[in-house]
Amino acid sequence: MPSIRAEAVAEVLWELKQLEKLSTYAQVAERAGFKPGANGKTIITCLEAVRREWPHLQWWRAVQEDGRLTANSEHANALASNGFELNPVTGRKTIVEIINFDTHVYSWTQPPMEAAQVTA
Repeated sequence: MPSIRAEAVAEVLWELKQLEKLSTYAQVAERAGFKPGANGKTIITCLEAVRREWPHLQWWRAVQEDGRLTANSEHANALASNGFELNPVTGRKTIVEIINFDTHVYSWTQPPMEAAQVTA
């Protein structure tokens, strides 16, 4: 049985799917009503529960704060297969970053007018 936090994260992921956007671990956790935890441990644990309980939800829409991922990881592959372009980070063979990261990330702190335009 999933935790209340995992259920709240599932709702946030559903919102992100509707918006066709990504969001950071911290933003997803905050929207779900809790802190992400040290090194994002709490939100990562919730995302694992979401993947188990609701495999149809797009768990990969929650990303690290800097938009960087391990190259060829399940997360990176899911983003790439869903149309997000990734580039290798200079000097880091095993790390990739989302191209135009800021344009793909949704923040619930946007002014209402701007948020309404995103959903249109």
